[in-house]
Amino acid sequence: MTNEAITGIDDFYTKKLQKVSLREIRTCPADMPIFEVARIMAHDKISCVFITAKDGKLIGFISDITLRDEVVAKRRSFDSPISDVMDPTIISISQDAYVYEALLLMFQTKTRYLLVEQGGQYVGMVSRNRILTEPSHSPFVFIQSVKQAVTKQELRKKWGKVPQLVYQLIQRGVRAELINQIISTVADTILLRVIENVVKEKGTPPAKFVFFILGSEGRMEQTLKTDQDNAIIYEDKANEQREKVRAYFLDFAKEVSERLDFIGFAYCTGGYMAQNPSWTHSLSHWKSNYERWFLESSPDTLMNYATFFDCRPIYGDFSLLDQLKDFMKEQLENPLERFFFNMAQNALQFDPQLTWLKNIRTFKVENEEVFDIKKAMSPMVEAIRIYALKEKIFLTNTGRRLNELTQRGVFDNESAAELYQAYYYLMALRLEKQAERIIHGKKSPQNYIPIRTLTKVQEATLREIFKVIKDLQLKIKIEFTKSF
Repeated sequence: MTNEAITGIDDFYTKKLQKVSLREIRTCPADMPIFEVARIMAHDKISCVFITAKDGKLIGFISDITLRDEVVAKRRSFDSPISDVMDPTIISISQDAYVYEALLLMFQTKTRYLLVEQGGQYVGMVSRNRILTEPSHSPFVFIQSVKQAVTKQELRKKWGKVPQLVYQLIQRGVRAELINQIISTVADTILLRVIENVVKEKGTPPAKFVFFILGSEGRMEQTLKTDQDNAIIYEDKANEQREKVRAYFLDFAKEVSERLDFIGFAYCTGGYMAQNPSWTHSLSHWKSNYERWFLESSPDTLMNYATFFDCRPIYGDFSLLDQLKDFMKEQLENPLERFFFNMAQNALQFDPQLTWLKNIRTFKVENEEVFDIKKAMSPMVEAIRIYALKEKIFLTNTGRRLNELTQRGVFDNESAAELYQAYYYLMALRLEKQAERIIHGKKSPQNYIPIRTLTKVQEATLREIFKVIKDLQLKIKIEFTKSF
């Protein structure tokens, strides 16, 4: 497959939605009978209609798939109001957004239609198929093919193609933060398919639950060296049902993890997986966990707090995780003094990889001088997370957190730009070296960068970046530990 076949023409990454032909937003009232809506869709050859309340506000939509799955398959009365079967999810995006941002949002939210707005008004809608049939190919065509894979064998083959995709995107100069999102979206798509298959095989779960992901995947900063980081929250049940519900979800999680391992997502060496009884609990138990971690505020408990702060839901009832985050927000209103002190101490343990002689700190792996690029990036992840906690910012992505912190005045524009460029320069280098090791070296990816593979420009750039990281650690030290 050629570069063009995978990554598409160059302007794909610069094209905005305003350059795409939008569709008219078709609507119908919430009390219109199902059969009348279907008749309109058939006559006008449209696949999506938005539903309006009496005041004209959009409150949901239905598609041809809705009619198949919610009406025909469930043998509903065609005379029922359309509001009985509508999807209440309304997702919109600015007309100034890039096309790739619209596609990522569609894949991430599992919707096929986006409303497009400008100046607070909806100006049209766009479908996933409409963008994917634009006269350009893109990595999103590959993501679409992943969505169509069914078996774990097919999913394994798809994941095996990701390193080549990443390498070609890097060679085309695509930004590292976008590549992270593409990798994460592919991983999300695979995980969703695995979960859906397991749910289908095991039958209806005995309680509402949410399967959520943590760590780099939770932050949508996945690289090619990735493992499983996930957990489960299920709704509280009566005493006599608790053991049965818990047994179901632990067995469910074990099956999900085994399939993910087969596909290529290794087991987490730290045990942060839903199949671990420590990380599958009822909502009330999770709240107790957070309360204990928060009140103890020890270095060890705060590592758990930080890990589970970088989380996002992937499947199930998302409101369960929302309730847990609301609980966290209440905690963060009145944090203990040692909470941020110990959080900062944890962040300061990470080595910025620069010696006092301003040389890159190296060690030997496989008889080569290397440095650990993951450990080099960790101080930025940790520090920006601390400020996000302090400001109660529940965005998970490091770059988005930094942008929000800058808007709130926590970082000035110049410092934020330095940090942003430094972080994603390291990320691009990390992705490139991992892809090269897989494709050319036929070896598993790692986070060690051989010094011999760096150009003089790269070495000089890294030294400057490590100085930026040291300055950030100094800022953390002064502000949160009151020491110099």
